[in-house]
Formats: sequence, structure tokens, C-alpha cells
Amino acid sequence: MKIEIDTHTHTLASGHAYNTIREMAAMAAEKGLKGLAITEHAPEMPGTCHIYYFQNLRIVPRRMNGIELLLGTELNIMNRAGEVDLPQKLLEELDIAIASMHTPCFHEEHSKELVMEAYLNVMQNEYVDIIGHPDDGRFPIDFEVFVKEAKKTGTLIEVNNSSLRPEGFRVNTRENCLQILKECKKQGALIVLGSDSHVDADIAGFPYAGSVLEEIGFPEELIANVTLEKLKTSLKRNKKV
Repeated sequence: MKIEIDTHTHTLASGHAYNTIREMAAMAAEKGLKGLAITEHAPEMPGTCHIYYFQNLRIVPRRMNGIELLLGTELNIMNRAGEVDLPQKLLEELDIAIASMHTPCFHEEHSKELVMEAYLNVMQNEYVDIIGHPDDGRFPIDFEVFVKEAKKTGTLIEVNNSSLRPEGFRVNTRENCLQILKECKKQGALIVLGSDSHVDADIAGFPYAGSVLEEIGFPEELIANVTLEKLKTSLKRNKKV
């Protein structure tokens, strides 16, 4: 399966990644991509960049090495209200935004009730385009309800290759991902493939994600980032009138 844009990557700015924007763009070009999303961890994540980084992204060229760059963020979902760690006005100015659950940043009990409340609320945010790695069993969800609300709100669901690594630290990711994908296939909800790359070598590498998609015969037409243009038109922020 050919993917034209990787929707989830990190650079040195995130604090625990290893390459610059230009190095990431060069590797994306080497791998034959048309686009690359740079989605740095938002400020609540320990060790990441300050809010000033995101406020200053307007000065960064949106094209390097022939690659179109979407410069954005991976937000942290903070609580059951679905609050995130960048202001709404700033989110509006970015090219793309993922919202994810991370253990250092979600300040509520990890019960299915509260996790689902947080996800359903954050999906109402008109500038949250993607839910990142919802397969983590440490944050249990109701798969059917989760997918239904994602489709209703136009929020893309991520299949995160890094989550699916056998040596990964998240819990029951393959089993949970399969359940999510079965619901997406049943309900006709769009997904994206994200590498969650923290080093240039991992850009657009989807061996584990691809294996899960193949196992259930997931239809290509429900994958938003098979082309750059399809991804851009599928982003919630770009559907606004």
C-alpha cells in the first residue's frame, strides 16, 4: 500500500527525538513521499518545546526537498472535559493537530467512563484532526461508541505503527487496534497511518500497521493518507466553510 504522507512524526524539538526538520524532510523525499506532518509534543509533555515554538511555526518554510510539510502538534488530552495543552487560537493557526492520551499528562482516573468522556469531548474540537494511538489498553474505550463519534465529528482515527511494535510499552495494542479497525470498516470511518517516528529512519515505516490492516482486509478507500490531497481534504480544519 502506497502512502504519500506520514501524519505523525517528531523532531529534536520534542525532546526525545533525534533529527531536525530538514533531515526529516530529506528522508521523506528519499522514501518517495509527497508530504510529511511534523507533530511535536505539546507543552505538557515533559521535556518538549515551549509554546513559543508553536507560535513561531509561521516562519518555517512549508516545502523542503520537494516535500510539502504540515507543521502541527501532538496535543495531550488533559482531563475528562477533553481540554488540551495549547490554546484554541493557536491550534487554528497550525496545519494539523493530533490529540493523544499520555500517562504523564492525563490527570484523571484511567477508567473506561472517564477516558471515553475525554475522547468524546476532545473530538468536538474543530481543530483536533486526528486521535493518536487510541489502541493503548491503559486507556480503555468502548470501540463502537468511539468510532461512531469519530465518524460523526469528522475526526480521523490513527493506526500508530510504533504502538504496535512487539517491544512497545503500550498495552494490548494489537488486539485493541484490530477491534477499532473492525468498527471503522463496519461504520465506514476514516483512518490514517502514522509512524510516530522519532528518528528519520522510521518515517513511513508501517510493517506492524500494515500487518493488522491485511489481517482484516481493511479497505484502502477508508485510509485518508493514501494521497496527500485526500489527507488534506479529510482534515477537519480544512472542511470548515
